[in-house]
Amino acid sequence: MRAKEFSFPVAVEWLGDTRVATRIEGKREIETSSPPEFRGKDATIWSPEDFFVGATASCLAITLAGIAERRGLPLRGLEVSGDGVVGKRDDDTFGFTRMRFLVAIKTDAGQEELARELVRKAEEDCLVAVSLDLPVELDVKVEAAPN
Repeated sequence: MRAKEFSFPVAVEWLGDTRVATRIEGKREIETSSPPEFRGKDATIWSPEDFFVGATASCLAITLAGIAERRGLPLRGLEVSGDGVVGKRDDDTFGFTRMRFLVAIKTDAGQEELARELVRKAEEDCLVAVSLDLPVELDVKVEAAPN
């Protein structure tokens, strides 16, 4: 028996210079370019590096929100912020070496430990984070939301 598989097709078309159009059927097109660090000329356009880090942060937040809903954790606020660090890797290639995120949750008083537990579960279940060949470091800040 074969395990479940899902496919995520994408098409990319060069627009000139270092800009491309990234397309997925039925979704809005996204213009992408090199970041200024790699000779990109427009810092206002998302880069593949931005998407890579953003995909990980978004996945962590979405996974955590889903787990919280299933486990009955009241979310009163959720933010994931952080960055991806690029440099020389142990295998002598230049690439992402690690990602660091702060997961900030607001929940009801008395739910703080459950919130921390669910962040650990989200880290284990986030499809993007577990697919990476680099460390993903999480700091967690949990606050009780005011009544």
